[in-house]
Amino acid sequence: MTNKGNWRALLPIGVFLVLYIGSGVALGSFYAMPTIFVFLIALMVAFVQNPGLNFNEKMHVAARGLADDNIVTMCLIFLVAGMFSGTVKAAGGADSTVYLLLSLVPARLAVCGMFLIACFISVSMGTSVGTIAALAPIAAGISRSTGFSLPMCAAAVICGAMFGDNLSMISDTTIAAVRTQGCEMKDKFRMNFLIVLPAAVVTFLLFLVITPRMDAAIAMESFRAVRVVPYVVVLVGALLGFNVFGVLIVGTVLSALVGVATGVSPTELLAGLGDGITGMYDITVISIVVACISALIREYGGIDAILSFARKHIRSRKGAQLGIAALVAAVDVATANNTVAIILTGSIARDISTEYGVDPRRTASLLDIFASVVQGILPYGAQLLYAVSGAGLAAAGMSAVDFLPYLFYPYLMAVCAVGFILFIGDRKQ
Repeated sequence: MTNKGNWRALLPIGVFLVLYIGSGVALGSFYAMPTIFVFLIALMVAFVQNPGLNFNEKMHVAARGLADDNIVTMCLIFLVAGMFSGTVKAAGGADSTVYLLLSLVPARLAVCGMFLIACFISVSMGTSVGTIAALAPIAAGISRSTGFSLPMCAAAVICGAMFGDNLSMISDTTIAAVRTQGCEMKDKFRMNFLIVLPAAVVTFLLFLVITPRMDAAIAMESFRAVRVVPYVVVLVGALLGFNVFGVLIVGTVLSALVGVATGVSPTELLAGLGDGITGMYDITVISIVVACISALIREYGGIDAILSFARKHIRSRKGAQLGIAALVAAVDVATANNTVAIILTGSIARDISTEYGVDPRRTASLLDIFASVVQGILPYGAQLLYAVSGAGLAAAGMSAVDFLPYLFYPYLMAVCAVGFILFIGDRKQ
């Protein structure tokens, strides 16, 4: 007989969402309340539940969930990715990549060029927020020199940033999606890339059509092309299927060597390395706490309740994929954090995929895509808020809502992904 599960076991997730959304509304910012604090409260609720186990038995359940191979691997990859990102940034790799690409883009294609540059920068850096912070001021300069809409120029950067964040091998969303589903990064990348490529091409063409060609005065700074090499090495190594730990460590060492060779002091490099690692502490600790919560929820029957509901309402492999997409999108609306949304829904998505025979590569891609779709259009999400600040929209009397008509890529990404599910969703591979 099928286990119907226990819906009360999902109370910790409900508590998290209520507290997180409530604090965001009450405080006027979804980033005012530390996410980890809310998760700790949810963990306490999970420990209070299930009277059939004593405290020590619950600790054993939580520890068993934490010791899962995918969770441990994911946390370690977060830290090593932070090490690489911090070192290459301290070595001048991020700034050199930006200005190298700007030097290659014809001035008359400035807006389209900003989209392409943001795509590459985000794939290389593994962060949409970092890409937006670096490029939004440049987009504002293009707007001033061409007369093009400021929200449109900044939206080109946001679109490119979300493209890279969804695909980058060192993005925390990619790491979380891959590890929660137990598949390889290169395999997820290939499937994900095929789904979103049409959206990227159409986005480029749309920006090309709506921006008449005219020269733009782009402020340039000096750069050294050799500082871009570590990004290229990591990207190519990951695509070729080399072990991600090895690739990131090689990239870190290469970044340090390039930095020293181009005049960066070892002290600066070590400081950057440390900052990169500590910058990943938050998401690493969140992953640990969520793993404990998920294990306790599973033990008390929460996952079985979701699967029982799915069996009643989902009739096909396509339905399972649409359900996973809707689940991660809804959680991202609530949390305004695509990485947290993937981590929170990853284990549930894996069980639904197993139940309906969905390829783990496809599930990982859909989790990452639909979390990115929502995150890329949330007016209260970090990406749009950083763009408002970096591009100076507030000073012009505008807000994040003014980006929405020009965020072609997230909209098209959703269309392509839904089309993929509907027309290819019944295939096992």
